[in-house]
Amino acid sequence: RYARRLHKTTRRLVPDSEVRFLLSESGSGKGAAMVTAVAYRLSEQHRLIDETLAEFKLTHEQLLQVKKRMRAEMEAGLKKKTHETAKVKMLPTFVRSTPDGTENGDFLALDLGGTNFRVLLVKIRSGKRRTVEMHNKIYAIPIEVMQGTGEELFDHIVTCISDFLDYMGIKGARLPLGFTFSFPCKQTSLDAGILLNWTKGFKATDCEGEDVVYLLREGIKRREEFDLDVVAVVNDTVGTMMTCAYEDPNCEIGLIVGTGSNACYMEEMRNIEMVDGEQGRMCVNTEWGAFGDNGCLDDIRTIYDKAVDDFSLNAGKQRYEKMISGMYLGEIVRNILIDFTKRGFLFRGQISETLKTRHIFETKFLSQIERDSWRALLTSLVIVLVSVILVITLVKGDAVQMPVALLHSTGAAAPSSPTTLVSFHSFSRIMHQTVKDLAPNCDVTFLLSEDGSGKGAALITAVGCRLREAEQ
Repeated sequence: RYARRLHKTTRRLVPDSEVRFLLSESGSGKGAAMVTAVAYRLSEQHRLIDETLAEFKLTHEQLLQVKKRMRAEMEAGLKKKTHETAKVKMLPTFVRSTPDGTENGDFLALDLGGTNFRVLLVKIRSGKRRTVEMHNKIYAIPIEVMQGTGEELFDHIVTCISDFLDYMGIKGARLPLGFTFSFPCKQTSLDAGILLNWTKGFKATDCEGEDVVYLLREGIKRREEFDLDVVAVVNDTVGTMMTCAYEDPNCEIGLIVGTGSNACYMEEMRNIEMVDGEQGRMCVNTEWGAFGDNGCLDDIRTIYDKAVDDFSLNAGKQRYEKMISGMYLGEIVRNILIDFTKRGFLFRGQISETLKTRHIFETKFLSQIERDSWRALLTSLVIVLVSVILVITLVKGDAVQMPVALLHSTGAAAPSSPTTLVSFHSFSRIMHQTVKDLAPNCDVTFLLSEDGSGKGAALITAVGCRLREAEQ
C-alpha cells in the first residue's frame, strides 16, 4: 500500500513528470561497491590523462636545451659554410636602419600572409608632431587562388590594388610601395626576394624560386591601368619590429605570434657571412618556423604534433611553427580529443563525425573557452557538455598553451637585445616569466606592435626612400 500511495501522490504533486520507482536490492552494500568501482575508474582515467598531458610540460632543463639548439641552428644559418644545409635560414633583409623620425610622405603597402590580403595607404608626417595616418581595405583570397597558378594569384592581387586605388581616388599617382610578403624569401636587395617555399596553406604554382617583386611588377604590367614604385619586399616580422622601432628606437627584435610564428632582429654585419661588408648592421629574418626540421626537436614532439604534421600540406617542414602557431593549435587539441575519446575518457568512446573533420576545432575556440563562452562552441561542434571538463583541463590548466608560450620564449631568449615586441595571446604572462628565467642577464621589455605588417612595410619603404635619396 505504501508504494502505491507514494507513487500516486507523487504523480499528483508533479503531474508533468513521468516518475518510475525501482526497488534497490541490497542497496547499501552493492551500492558502496559500485561507488568504489566508479571512483577507481575515474581515478585511473585521471592518472592516464595526467600522464598523457605531462608530455606537454617542459622542464627548465629541457627549455635550456631547446634554447641551446636554437642558438646553434641560428649560427649555422648565418655562416656561409653551413647556410645551404641550415634549417633556420637567417635570411638577410637588406633593411639596414630603423626609422630616425625624418621619414615623410605618402606610401602604399601590401600585406599578404594568410587568407586575407590588405592594401593600405599610409601617410607619414615628420616634424615636432610625428603622425602616421592609415587607410586600408581587406580583400579575401579564395582557396582556389591560393592553390592555383602564380599568375592567377598575382592577377588577383593587382585587381585588389586597382580597386583600392579607385576607392582612394589616387590611381594617377606613382606612389612608393612596400610589399609585406610573409613567406620565406631569399633577398638579394631591398626590392628583390626569391620565394623559397610556400607556407600557411599556399601552393600557387610557378612561384617558388621566383622573385616575388618581379611577379608583382609583371602583374601590374598585364593590368595596364597604373604604375607603382616597388621599393621594398618585407617580411611581416620585420614590419612588426619597424613599427615599434618608430616609437621606441631601442626596439631591435620582432616576434610574430599569429597564424604562423617567426622572429627577426638587428645583427652585426660582420656576423652575416652571406652578405659582403662588415660595417653597420642589418635586420635578419630568422625563419625559425623550420627549426626542428632536421629532427633536433624530436625528443619533445608529442604524438599529436606528429599527427598534425603528417596530415599537413607540407609534411616534415615548419615543425617548430606547427608546434606553436595559431594555424595548428586547434588541430592539436582536436587530435587530443579524438585520442581521449578512443581511450574511453570522453563521450563513452563514441567519436562524432564532426570531430573527425580536420580543422573543425579552430584555434580561436581556445580563447573562447578561456572567456567562458564555450556553450555556443560545444553546440556548434555537436559535442556533449561533459567535454568541457577535458577542454578546461587542457586550456585553463595551460596544458597546451603553456608549452606554446614556453617554446616561443626559448626562441625569444636565444638572440639577446634590449627591447623586444610581441603580438601576444593570453599566454603572454607565461612567456614573459620564462624569458626572464632563460635569459636572466637580459632586461627584456615587450611591446605590442599595432598593425606591424602594414604600417611597418610603409616605414621600411620610407626608410628605403630616405637612404636611396641620400646615396643619390
